[in-house]
Amino acid sequence: MGDEEHHHEFQESGSGASATYPLQCSALRKGRPCKIVEMTTSKTGKHGHAAIHLVGIDIFTGKKCEDISPSTHNMDVPNVNRTEYQVINIDDNFLSLMLSDGSTKDDVRVPEGELGEKLQADFDEGKELYVTVISAMGEEAVIS
Repeated sequence: MGDEEHHHEFQESGSGASATYPLQCSALRKGRPCKIVEMTTSKTGKHGHAAIHLVGIDIFTGKKCEDISPSTHNMDVPNVNRTEYQVINIDDNFLSLMLSDGSTKDDVRVPEGELGEKLQADFDEGKELYVTVISAMGEEAVIS
């Protein structure tokens, strides 16, 4: 061994970015990616920590989520990305989207409800369409 050089090989897959980052609870919800809409702090308890009551709305389903946690504890905050794409085609309830490098993305569902109906109607009329897709924790959805 002695003076030998040590070589390490590292292989990277994906972008290398994590799906979450840590943040102290007093600054948040676990499990699902939610937008915090209400936050209340209780008085300091016998263990010396104030509790935070969080109310959030799931960014994909719109369902209400609640959690209570000591204000000093860390929680995982999802990294949420927003990307705009041009719609090339709509086939079997999936969008065909143009990426910036000219390739296509074909795994995003047409949103349900009024937004999806409007997208389909505008596409059928031959309008040039762009959609905003949010992605977090392995999920994606069209939001506008």
